Amino acid sequence: MKKWFKSLTTIALAVSLTAVGASAAGAASSLKGSVVINGSSALLPLTLQAKNEFQKLNPKVKISASAAGSITGPQSVRKGIADIGAVDWDASLDVPGFKKFDGQVANPVAVTVFAAIVHKDVKVDSLTTKQLQDIFSGKITNWKDVGGDDANIVVVNRKFGSGTRVNFQMKALEGKEFMSKGDNYKETGSSGEMKTAVESTPNAIGYIDLPYVTSKMKAVKINNVAPNEANVLNGTYKVWGIGYFMTKGQPSGATKAFIEYIQSEKFQQGSLKKLKFIPLSAVKK
Repeated sequence: MKKWFKSLTTIALAVSLTAVGASAAGAASSLKGSVVINGSSALLPLTLQAKNEFQKLNPKVKISASAAGSITGPQSVRKGIADIGAVDWDASLDVPGFKKFDGQVANPVAVTVFAAIVHKDVKVDSLTTKQLQDIFSGKITNWKDVGGDDANIVVVNRKFGSGTRVNFQMKALEGKEFMSKGDNYKETGSSGEMKTAVESTPNAIGYIDLPYVTSKMKAVKINNVAPNEANVLNGTYKVWGIGYFMTKGQPSGATKAFIEYIQSEKFQQGSLKKLKFIPLSAVKK
């Protein structure tokens, strides 16, 4: 896996901060300030859950969160309109398609598992890497060619700038290009839009992170390996990444306390796991 997807030294530092996060939560009532977060929709369920918990402990801190895609996170931090840019890659480093954001610090917050998903009525449960590459490039257009019914495949993609797209392209498709147009092709602007599109479109295929998977869709196996925590940790499922909160320099004040709360053992082992993210400490080598 690409070096820029596994900053394990940084993760180890984050895990060491868990005790600090717990103490920050304990000193809650005196903390004041505001925190503005923008960026990844994949991380939004985690951000909102942490926001709710943190504000109960710190009623004098106001947190607002929005999600318009990973690239908008560090862009918003650079423009000074957000304190935190949520992003599905380390934006302090160059990655394929995106230059690094100088002066920003990548604070790891979670391990995210991404999955290929299909409409619940699609009669396909597993796809190979080659089949995924051919479907998302437009070479395979009918489900019968991969063991399903005789029906046209509807490809649902994320727009450029999506961190989910970056991770899925690099890891599930091994860097192969997406198709970009066609009668049975559509693009969505967020994980929520992807969820709705695949749920409501017969014969659709897309991709999303596990917190958004519902009974109205199926997360298919890749090379006969299911997308779940156990398979990430045993090394057999490769389509995962680390989510980061980007800040302008080292965080301070309420922003620092909020990040440390998310990195704390209590949140990592509690709410974060319930949302189907994986704790940072679990992937420590």
